[in-house]
Amino acid sequence: MPARRPVLRAALAAGLALAAAACGSTPVDADGDPTPIDSTPRLPPGSPAPAQLTAAESRTIQATNDFSLALFREVSRLRAGRTLFISPYSAAVALGMTLNGAAGTTAEAMQRALGVPGRTLEEVNESHRLLAHRLAAADTSVRFVNANAIFYNKDLTFQPAFFDTTRKYFDAQVEGLDFANAPATLARVNGWARDRTAGRIERILDEVRAGDQAMFLVNALYFKGDWSSPFETAATRKAPFTRADGSTQQVDLMSHRSMYPYWRASDLEAVELPYGAGKFAMTVVLPASGRSLDQLVASLTAPRWQQLTDSLRPRDLQLSLPRFTLTYEDEWKDVLTAMGMGVAFQGGVADFTRMSPAGKRLFIEFVKQKTFVGVNEKGTEAGAVTAVGVGIVSMPQELKVDRAFVFAIRERTTGALLFVGKIAAIP
Repeated sequence: MPARRPVLRAALAAGLALAAAACGSTPVDADGDPTPIDSTPRLPPGSPAPAQLTAAESRTIQATNDFSLALFREVSRLRAGRTLFISPYSAAVALGMTLNGAAGTTAEAMQRALGVPGRTLEEVNESHRLLAHRLAAADTSVRFVNANAIFYNKDLTFQPAFFDTTRKYFDAQVEGLDFANAPATLARVNGWARDRTAGRIERILDEVRAGDQAMFLVNALYFKGDWSSPFETAATRKAPFTRADGSTQQVDLMSHRSMYPYWRASDLEAVELPYGAGKFAMTVVLPASGRSLDQLVASLTAPRWQQLTDSLRPRDLQLSLPRFTLTYEDEWKDVLTAMGMGVAFQGGVADFTRMSPAGKRLFIEFVKQKTFVGVNEKGTEAGAVTAVGVGIVSMPQELKVDRAFVFAIRERTTGALLFVGKIAAIP
């Protein structure tokens, strides 16, 4: 039975805390007069009709949103006080590809962290495939790129079924590279990421090591859309903006009057700015007076987010929003460990036998993401690249005490030598 549920808000909601203190409703333009209401909006008032989703797709959307908001809350908690912009969707896709190589308790831990415990891999993969297709086809008036690639060490022989699966469900480009030629490998991987983000993210990797790195699983996400009801450049003015710590700064504040989806609750205020035909939108959330930005972020669970988006109703608003650009970079070993998948990062413990070469043990060395976003009177440009670096567990150096030797017993903090002996033959 198909389910009716909004699909696409989450694709751009990853950076909602960025603008969480950014919008106001002062009804004046640059000259101090009310800004004329947009009489010819390209989007009818109200939100677009929800997409028809299968039960499996609905579960996937719920899982994606659960993971997205959990990741956002955890990053915000561990990076307290920082301005940040992340793409949980990009991370979910990159880790979703990686999940196909995991087995045993490692796979179970990853599935719990990703919000899909107990689901079969085929169901998870198929849901990823269907959602990617929906996002790509949602609105031809905006530019949306969602690309995947696996760059592996060509001197290693991986499980063919793993590559077949990622090609089938994630449309992944699979390419073997000479990791011993680090400059060429870096140029290839970084060039791929740069090309798929319109040059906005120039590099995702800083080094390649042939001896102990096996592969990089990479997702690139790019979005560029014009507002359905754009701001007038002439209405932008300098104005004070209150930071999260209570201090103020001067910013370029855009202003526009139009019908916007809006909701106000006791603890927050929310507005949605549609792009293009209205399928994509930026959702901006302000904490209520007396509540901090951190309190707002901590309250944004998946049910609360669903309540927020379901409660939006058209309202005639004089909206003020800062013009800004931001780049952000982070690695999430600590974040994902806190979310329960620490075993995947433990060399010698992690189980990736569903993709690993014979005789090799693999583990996740890092999960790294770079993002950018630019918001202006015309619209928004945003992108993300997530790279999962897979390392090889180094074999321990072997030392055999199989011949005559000297030994000592000592106290290490003082250096006191208590006993010394030599073994010419085993007694």
